[in-house]
Amino acid sequence: MQILQVKGLSKHFGGRAAVSEVDFHVDEGEIFGLIGPNGAGKSTVFNLISGALPPDEGEITIFGVKTTGMRPNKICRLGVGRTFQSAKNFSGMTVRQNVLMGALFGKRRQSKEEAVRRTDEVLAFTGLAEMADRPAGGIPLVYQKRLEVARALATQPRLLMLDEIMAGLNPTEVQGAMDLVRKIRSSGVTVLMIEHVMHAIMNVCDRIIVLHHGAKIAEGTPEEVSSNKTVIEVYLGEMTQ
Repeated sequence: MQILQVKGLSKHFGGRAAVSEVDFHVDEGEIFGLIGPNGAGKSTVFNLISGALPPDEGEITIFGVKTTGMRPNKICRLGVGRTFQSAKNFSGMTVRQNVLMGALFGKRRQSKEEAVRRTDEVLAFTGLAEMADRPAGGIPLVYQKRLEVARALATQPRLLMLDEIMAGLNPTEVQGAMDLVRKIRSSGVTVLMIEHVMHAIMNVCDRIIVLHHGAKIAEGTPEEVSSNKTVIEVYLGEMTQ
């Protein structure tokens, strides 16, 4: 079942097309990748889907609901969680308090006890339980990234959007992040992810689309995308240089 449908999505900034007539869909239960050079429009697509930006043209449908122009809080409560390219944790709060905020926001009409239980489950799931009472601003980058994921998971999403959660991590940490993404999918959450770490994106994704100058230039399995001549010329070639 298609849980996300994007049709003719476009967004301009000062006359420049950041996203231009992009079409794709995400099936329930898959890990779907969005890649491309810096400035290709990837994060803009995320902002359009999550409601942070309104599209100039096009239509977005999530879980059968047309969400084009819908506010971010309503899209979140529809069942969409997201992270950001730069971690936006509340540094003065503890790790647990950050996750609890997500749990309290994500589901209406729940008791504090239910939110606390959800928080503890997510902390254990993401490997953050041992540092739950540490200030969020004092934990290493790899855990800052995990905390972003944990707070999003605490809202109980059916679709989780991950924006470069592996950026800046060492190979061992990247492998841990890959394992977490697979674990999230196994828990029943569909994943849409932006990533520049090609080893990761090619090994965890079922399908991938490639953006260049805001337009989609390729779509397919990792094998199909990695052998696409245009993709190699505009993106994968520069990644190997």
